[in-house]
Amino acid sequence: MKTLALLLLLAGTAQAQSLEKRIAAAPDGSVRFSFSARPGVFGNGRNSISWGCDQGNCRHRQVDDNWDSDDHDWDAPCDSGPVRVALRKSSGRITNLRTYVGGEWRPNTSATDLGVVGTKDATSYLLSVAARDDSRVAENAIFPAVLADSVTIWPDLLKMAKDEKVSRKVRRSAVFWLGQAAGDAATRGLTDLVADGDQDHEVRESAVFALSQRPHEEGVPALIRIAKDNKDPDLRRKAIFWLGQSDDPRALSLFEELLTKP
Repeated sequence: MKTLALLLLLAGTAQAQSLEKRIAAAPDGSVRFSFSARPGVFGNGRNSISWGCDQGNCRHRQVDDNWDSDDHDWDAPCDSGPVRVALRKSSGRITNLRTYVGGEWRPNTSATDLGVVGTKDATSYLLSVAARDDSRVAENAIFPAVLADSVTIWPDLLKMAKDEKVSRKVRRSAVFWLGQAAGDAATRGLTDLVADGDQDHEVRESAVFALSQRPHEEGVPALIRIAKDNKDPDLRRKAIFWLGQSDDPRALSLFEELLTKP
């Protein structure tokens, strides 16, 4: 009885540990965990992830053309989740991070499988990895966080995009995913980011692009304001370029106004 109680206590303690601590305690090699995907996220368990899906139509899709079936972890048809993250540890450092949706892990006795974790714990860990350095792992850590169910991460992404201590590549990635995944509040934040003359120019350019990826009712008015009012001529030109790709009648009205201005 005492042995059973001890085992239950140890299991509860392990469950209560943060994901970061559990990953830090795992041996070098493959480390896996999974968590719930938000509605509208689908994947084939291999090289394709779609999001913004509704009644069979998906607004966005990412395909890994470099996927190699001999160097992959599972096979599956298209599923609505979970999000699966595979890490590679070497000398205690995370050297690779890959994201999948759906499917099942292939049996691998050498991998450390942490099982299903909470989305809050998962996104907290992933965003901390993103802010840590300028590696490809840091850039890749934002994507799975965006896919997590029942968490709001856009304030964290906006904070990351404005933090000059975070690498430029990661900040640009944060801006991109803000444009892809956030709603009205993030769109306002992106507009503020473009208007902030103290921010890195490339980050501001990324914010203009991110606005171009928003639904037209959000992105087009913001781009029009940038095209008309922003003090940076390069950002105005980029806003006009993306408006030209929008096929929106409001963009045509702006072009007519600019071209006929005395």
